Amino acid sequence: MTQSTDGRAATGGPRTVPELLLGRPPMARELPSFDPYRAPAGPGQLFVDWLVDAVEAEVPDHQVVTLSTVDADGAPDARVLVLRDVDVARCGWVFATADDSPKGRQLAAHPAAAMTLYWPLLGRQVRIRGEVEQARSEVAAAEFLTRSPGARVAALVGRQSEVLESPAVYEAAADVARRALAQEPGTIAPGHAVYTLWAHEVEFWQGDADRRHVRLRYVRSGDGRRDSWARTMLWP
Repeated sequence: MTQSTDGRAATGGPRTVPELLLGRPPMARELPSFDPYRAPAGPGQLFVDWLVDAVEAEVPDHQVVTLSTVDADGAPDARVLVLRDVDVARCGWVFATADDSPKGRQLAAHPAAAMTLYWPLLGRQVRIRGEVEQARSEVAAAEFLTRSPGARVAALVGRQSEVLESPAVYEAAADVARRALAQEPGTIAPGHAVYTLWAHEVEFWQGDADRRHVRLRYVRSGDGRRDSWARTMLWP
């Protein structure tokens, strides 16, 4: 359904913005249960368990996360990207980007981030906060070669978030990148980087239509990246 600029639905009567936002109650459907007292000792395994549930429930884009960083002025910034891997034992969430992209530059200046996932069909949210570490160049190169041809072309084009003069300019650059990959399939995009968000806090949120949400927070205890976590229930 399309909507006009005055808030009217294309195939119906007037629809105000509050009606569009609040007209359908959130999570008014059957949702899975979650017993926090039977949760694993560490958040890594629980995350994988929930990820498997999302895959089996055919949640669209189950691997898509929102990564939040801060810029040079301390202002928050956020964008969606694809989660590449999870270090279950040490509780690290792996993602990749160009090191000269806005998020790459922000992480270089302030290597800490937050990551958020929401699986609507299950009414589940996961929030992760921690420090970010950039992997060695050989790790980034190996990860780059696992990407789809389209993703590699886009990375070789680069210039992420810069002003685009016209679609034709991008297509010309993409053609150059495609030819380069065809000649040298092992080409790695300059500046391609892999990062791990080492969690110091992870919260699992199971939604409920009556707002009796279940929230379980893990906080890393001890020093460094030891697999030792304190678990706490939170008020809904």
